[in-house]
Amino acid sequence: MKKKGKILITGASGCVGQYTSAWLLKNSQDDLLLWLRDPEKLTAIPKKHPRIKLIVGDLRDPEKHSFELQAVTRVIHTATAWGDPKRAYEVNVLAIKKLLDHLNKDLLEQIIYFSTASILNKNLEPLPEAISYGTEYIQTKAECLNQLEKHPLAEKIIAVFPTLVFGGSVYENSIFPTSYLTKGLLEACNWLWLARWLRIDASFHFIHAADIAFICGYLATNNHEPNNQPGQGAVRRIVLGQPAISINQAVKILCRWRGVKRTLGLPLWGWLIKALIKILPIQISSWDRFSIKQRHFVHEPITNPESFGAPSHASTLEAILKSSNLPDF
Repeated sequence: MKKKGKILITGASGCVGQYTSAWLLKNSQDDLLLWLRDPEKLTAIPKKHPRIKLIVGDLRDPEKHSFELQAVTRVIHTATAWGDPKRAYEVNVLAIKKLLDHLNKDLLEQIIYFSTASILNKNLEPLPEAISYGTEYIQTKAECLNQLEKHPLAEKIIAVFPTLVFGGSVYENSIFPTSYLTKGLLEACNWLWLARWLRIDASFHFIHAADIAFICGYLATNNHEPNNQPGQGAVRRIVLGQPAISINQAVKILCRWRGVKRTLGLPLWGWLIKALIKILPIQISSWDRFSIKQRHFVHEPITNPESFGAPSHASTLEAILKSSNLPDF
């Protein structure tokens, strides 16, 4: 166990940011420096706790907070941006480099940097297609990882790559923010009448934000070690997820949860999907086309709380649905 320090958490008002801050507040003695844009969104963390200090502002302006940043010993960088290409590049690529420039290199022990599993292949190697076909979010995450591998602080960086993230409640009545995927569960249930007829050869990993919080908390409260993972660069890569599940399994579980009868299915072969895209008025991006071709977004190894000898908050899809307060039949 490391000595007490000061942990900076960016994107602190987000779903993962609040789960992680709450874990550290409960399970460590570290002071927490929470960087966010709107303090009113901080619903799971007591703003006036003696171990908490807020930095309110844009991540692109670290100069305004140089004094506070000089005392930071560890960083958990969850902040991100998407939608607007210009802002995505400024936040996802430039801002992290500016932030690292304002930290005290002599005090800094570790940086936990959040990326996305979409930019890695099954062996945790960068996907060339992430740069070629990715959305502005995926492209900037891929570019940032490439630059961090060459950064002078690379040996202090752990890059975590969450898979599909669930968290909060479908009714948004939890103290924690609701993740985008959890928000979509009710809408997904409205399409079970159609999904129950289809079969798709595809698979994915998922993870709950509470389990991400445990992993980040564990890493941030133990001594940092340089990366010794074979086949990786100076930056350690960790894909956060539970064992892979197929889409067919996921639909089956959702149907059972909601009391929808499953039927004999129509296989959606790759050629059939491509034909439907041409026939129907569907617009898809180059990344969508790559994803349809890829289908199986699985990784080895994956990391979850069991990797550190602890039980997961939600290790199965059923546990995810229960934690999300999704009504069953």
